[in-house]
Amino acid sequence: MTVLRIIAGSANPELAATIANYLGAGPPETVLDRFPDGELLPTVENVGGSDVYVVQPTPPPVNDHLAELLLLLDACQRARAARITAVVPYLGYARQDRRTHPGQALGVAVFTRAIAAAGAHRLIVIDPHTPALEAICPIPTETLTAVPVLAQEIALSERVVVAPDEGAVKLAEQYAQVSPNPLAVVRKRRESGTTVTALELIGDVRGALPVIVDDMISTGATIETAVGLLRVHDAAPDVTVAATHGVFAHGAVGRLHRLGLRHVLITDTIAHRSLPPEFQVCSIAPLLAEAIAAMHDNAALHPPVSTVWSIS
Repeated sequence: MTVLRIIAGSANPELAATIANYLGAGPPETVLDRFPDGELLPTVENVGGSDVYVVQPTPPPVNDHLAELLLLLDACQRARAARITAVVPYLGYARQDRRTHPGQALGVAVFTRAIAAAGAHRLIVIDPHTPALEAICPIPTETLTAVPVLAQEIALSERVVVAPDEGAVKLAEQYAQVSPNPLAVVRKRRESGTTVTALELIGDVRGALPVIVDDMISTGATIETAVGLLRVHDAAPDVTVAATHGVFAHGAVGRLHRLGLRHVLITDTIAHRSLPPEFQVCSIAPLLAEAIAAMHDNAALHPPVSTVWSIS
């Protein structure tokens, strides 16, 4: 049987090591050198003839991590790996799935084509920002969700689920399956990359315990706006936030900390070294290990990993 190998990029080596430990695949084998001018030179070992899974999310600095991912994939291809899967739990540029002005690029199309061209036969992502990713990507794509991982940490039966904008409604509906309260939705208008204006709140939150759910937190502006609107509408002050990807652009952690939130739940799709005490990191390593094991055995992810979950 083809040997399974986990290759770790520098973006989140701890996640790659934990996945390898779950699978009994041994420690990831990668050497990353950097030239004085900043050029990367990754080297992979012992992948010839293997079923290889390159674990490399692309958080900030997204361009560096993306370049490293492409080089790792190419290195595996040139080392004659039998099959190569790009495991990109957080996929940067996924927000760039449509043009809003003439002359713009479609970043997600450009870089998924690059991932395929660099040697990946398949792609694994978790809660990508665009639901159209599978249709855009030129190689087979498995989209997993962190909803079950995060939901088991929340008393959803006691809370009203809040989508902080229209784009988060589909994700919020997954959380709301076990909540007896109607879903609430914030309508917003983005003024800039760091400024958001709330337009209205759809749903009754008076006296309710809210949990704001989203796929990612970048600047924290969307969450800040949603919290302000919930308080205007007399929701209970005990607010929880759950998001798959804690991107946390500069200043975002402090912005969230000042809101006085009860909990901020994120996953380890992106590595974080130091966070305030109300932040809780939930690991998606078991979810990824389960998917990788099934794919290595050429077994169908059935029932689909992206839709099956339960709340204890």
